[in-house]
Amino acid sequence: MSEFGGNNASVVSIYGQALAPETFDPTPEVRALWEKVYNSMREEFGEAIFRSWLKPMALQACYHGTLEVSVPTRFMKDWISTHYVERIRQMCKEAGEGIERLEIVVVHGHAAEENNEVEAPKVLKSNVNEMAEKMDLSSPLDPRFKFETFVVGKSNALAHAAASRVVECNVPFNPLFIYGGVGLGKTHLMHAIAWELKEKQPEKVVMYLSAEKFMYQFVKAIRAQDTMTFKEVFRSVDVLMIDDIQFIAGKDSTQEEFFHTFNALVDQNKQIIIAADRAPSELQGIDERLRSRMSWGLVADIHSSTYDLRLGILRTRAVQLGVEVPEPVLEFLALKVTSNIRELEGALNRIVAHADVTKSEITLESTQDVLQDLLRSSDRRITIDEIQRRVAEHYNVRIADMHSSRRARSVARPRQVAMYLAKQLTARSLPEIGRKFGGRDHTTVMHAVKKVDELIAEDASFAQDVEVLRRTLTG
Repeated sequence: MSEFGGNNASVVSIYGQALAPETFDPTPEVRALWEKVYNSMREEFGEAIFRSWLKPMALQACYHGTLEVSVPTRFMKDWISTHYVERIRQMCKEAGEGIERLEIVVVHGHAAEENNEVEAPKVLKSNVNEMAEKMDLSSPLDPRFKFETFVVGKSNALAHAAASRVVECNVPFNPLFIYGGVGLGKTHLMHAIAWELKEKQPEKVVMYLSAEKFMYQFVKAIRAQDTMTFKEVFRSVDVLMIDDIQFIAGKDSTQEEFFHTFNALVDQNKQIIIAADRAPSELQGIDERLRSRMSWGLVADIHSSTYDLRLGILRTRAVQLGVEVPEPVLEFLALKVTSNIRELEGALNRIVAHADVTKSEITLESTQDVLQDLLRSSDRRITIDEIQRRVAEHYNVRIADMHSSRRARSVARPRQVAMYLAKQLTARSLPEIGRKFGGRDHTTVMHAVKKVDELIAEDASFAQDVEVLRRTLTG
């Protein structure tokens, strides 16, 4: 059978309405017309696009000025209809007198699939994990990151509750979007969800990977001219988990692919879980429609850790390590190491390792000695993230407001104070500071510094506020 031929059991549709199968034996003229269009598509759109999207198209029928062609999946039909159908319709009109319309229908097992050269990949449910493994799509899960090792506090209670609910219920909210700063526990929760699902619902296909890996594998599939297998595998999972989604900012083709993957899974009532360093609305370089989709379900943030939470984490970690750590040492660490949980646990690991190697006891003095570089750095280093957190707490606004475009005075004034303190207390340049405040221009930072200087001179109460914040940050 020619790859330009039709299928004897074709499905004829008029204006999108499927009719009963008819026998269709195309005339030589119709077959020649389709062959001309088929070759024109390859020439105009290029080999990569042609092989990925257009090659599986097969002639189905010709009636009343309409040329009907089929594709093997609804996703492929939607993609062609969105990106290429108008130009293909024009090609049909140019190729044959009397052809005014082009209809695309979905026909499983059509002629193009029967031809080995254009075989479209079909992913069986039982093979998804195997194919994902073979294609190196999923990322490994850390056995330490489970729900039983996640310490819950006020700053992460909502995110933890939402993560637990996802495991217990079938798509309670979709997507679940977890965001927060570096080292606060987002990845721990993502891994915990995956572990729990694998244990409680082993029949489900769960795929966890970083956005960076998603992008890498998508580009790899494009280069290998095998995007259909990539797409079919991702659209066959039950739970898709993407970490650090901010890394696809500015990557238009990757965003486009993730957008369609997102829609396809939601349409099938499959769960999507996403993690990022900030709220969807604050993600710079991400397409508006994708940010909107990511805000559909539940957005749960993880705040900076409190002293009580840090102390609880240290106690839990000490039990896991099987080491008795004096309470004054734990309290000292919880007070001094405030940047993030990852650095806090790293500090505990260092003093435990030192005690083990030197066969000595863990004391407050030995802790200060072992961690002197970290403690000096902690005392010396003031980050813009820390400034934003302290200012947000002081003025009772969200950290996300530091990055947002909101201009209400209740938000704009704290943001200006944070920019002012960033200029005073860090070595960052004005453009660098601007980027940390939602990608603002350096002139905005200059204006903020000037405005705060003026207010300090005019308003004693305001000046005291700024001074309190400065002292809090400098310790």
